[in-house]
Amino acid sequence: MELRHLRYFLAVAEEGQFTRAAERLAMQQPPLSQQIRLLEEEVGFDLFVRLPRGVELTAAGKAFAQHAELVLDTLQQGLAHARRIARGELGTISIGLTSSAGFHPVTTDAIRAFRAAQPDVDIELAELNAAEIIERLSADQLQAAFLRKPVDTPPDVAFEQLLNEPMVVVLPVDHPLLAGMGDTPPALPLRALEHEDFILVRRPGAPGMYADILAACRHAGFVPRIAREVPRMLTGIHMVAAGLGVTLVPASMQRYQHVSTVFCTLNDAANLTAPLHLAYPTVMRNPAAQCFVEFVAAFHARSGVDPAGGG
Repeated sequence: MELRHLRYFLAVAEEGQFTRAAERLAMQQPPLSQQIRLLEEEVGFDLFVRLPRGVELTAAGKAFAQHAELVLDTLQQGLAHARRIARGELGTISIGLTSSAGFHPVTTDAIRAFRAAQPDVDIELAELNAAEIIERLSADQLQAAFLRKPVDTPPDVAFEQLLNEPMVVVLPVDHPLLAGMGDTPPALPLRALEHEDFILVRRPGAPGMYADILAACRHAGFVPRIAREVPRMLTGIHMVAAGLGVTLVPASMQRYQHVSTVFCTLNDAANLTAPLHLAYPTVMRNPAAQCFVEFVAAFHARSGVDPAGGG
């Protein structure tokens, strides 16, 4: 039995005659009558009582019509559901983000806007370091991610730079470099940190940013003293607040205003920046994730943020 036979049967049942049903189905009446007769032979009973001016359902035909309608309705519902999945309107996306990437409004605004545009797509967020994100993207455990500067760029992961923002230094509120600053934190040369204890995110977790900080310090004429390595930038800020050293973070992390820290710009470290990337598998198997990636690109273009400029 084929689905077209069910459609033929229901059309005849609804129209009450073969001629009108054939017109509705855009076919000739004799082939339609033949198909109904073949269907009756297959099910083993008469579906219609033939009348001089039409047909009417037999008792068995009425029962069969109810189930045939249910089958076709279920099929249409399933087809509509599948089409929404194919268009990226339904599904689940696992999105990774580093702690610093999550602090930039471009990240949160894009996710919130996508959620409003596609409310039936479930979004799962995971805060990870850059190395973990790339590993999970390659393993298809994440479908998209926001992160800073990766060093390992495997061929199965694409990286799209959204913006580039300056780095700032975080000092404890009672640091000597802040003496007499008033209400405005001073702009500092990177060389002013030569004798400080640096707190950095561990090299395996954020190798790109770690390497950039070391290179910038060497360019400024000194080798930084790495006193502590931490798993997250927020942990580093907390340690600065406790007076355990200084750290460098993307400028957008100034949104995290800890009462015991001060964020200062760097006036001679233009080459020390923190790019923000959208990363995703080069082969997208998740339509909702593909929709998300395309949405973020369009959303970012509308936002007018210069990828090579500030954050």
